[in-house]
Amino acid sequence: MGIDAVLLEHRSRRVDRAEWKCALRPVPNENGDHALYRAKIRKFFHSIATLPLSAPFPLEEPARTEDFDLVIVGSDEVWNLKHPWYGGSLLFYGDGFRSSRLASYAASFGNQISPDGMNGFWTDKLLNFADISVRDLNSARLIRDLLGYEPELVLDPCLQFPRVITAREKVDPGHDYIALYGHGFPAWFQKSVRTWAREKEYPLVSIGYRNDWADSQWIDAGPEDYAGFIAGARAVVTNFFHGCIFALVNGKPFACVLSDYRSNKIRDLTTLIGADRRLIGEESASMDLPQALDHPPELVISERIAALRRNSNDYLRHVVR
Repeated sequence: MGIDAVLLEHRSRRVDRAEWKCALRPVPNENGDHALYRAKIRKFFHSIATLPLSAPFPLEEPARTEDFDLVIVGSDEVWNLKHPWYGGSLLFYGDGFRSSRLASYAASFGNQISPDGMNGFWTDKLLNFADISVRDLNSARLIRDLLGYEPELVLDPCLQFPRVITAREKVDPGHDYIALYGHGFPAWFQKSVRTWAREKEYPLVSIGYRNDWADSQWIDAGPEDYAGFIAGARAVVTNFFHGCIFALVNGKPFACVLSDYRSNKIRDLTTLIGADRRLIGEESASMDLPQALDHPPELVISERIAALRRNSNDYLRHVVR
């Protein structure tokens, strides 16, 4: 859009320790994969270093950044006070920046569903935003409850700007495979997916995390690896928000199951774009899962994404005017 933009490079030893601990052992009771997870982290560091970053500054001291005409906060769970290491960080509420204007893009409250405890202090921080957009219905409802007006609903950046992702090279192993992305899948879902995959004679390949019920593992995949892997897959099985997003970007059949932590954002995404039948429940799994994995996203889903993409572009043009 012709804007000179940088990503704000906040630093925190406390957050680094929490994030690395999770990244090195994301799955409980997992052993023997530390070297692979370390390799994965190094790939992420390398990719991050290629981005247009600001000069680093302490997470708790945003005033140490340079002056900006506009600071955009988002996306993801920037306003989730329950986030395990970023919850309650004033930075994500725009506090302390030397900026003439604040806006949000695709901000989310994550798994926080109640406005209790947010009145007063946190509400006052949100009132400092000149423009607010969110990416899910739960966050829109919370903004209505807290501020009394309707925020804009926009797409997650990965779905809003697909050309950045689709420019990646596909992974081509010479045969069809099913991409498995996430962890902590319920036993009934594992059984249903394996039954379908065996009938189709498609191998299940787990990327980024160990899932012993898959046929093979690609744990040390980096961001570019992941984008190409999803692009080359026959279908996608996930319980992660961005598993759904990358499947949609590539027009892949996908099936998703809810997890406690990610239920709000995944359910709201499927509702917004009309993909509710790809959200698999235990009682209807035998019917819904094959339908979801045998067929790419329907035309109505593409049309709703296109409409939301137009709305997101309009919002961004307004914000950077």
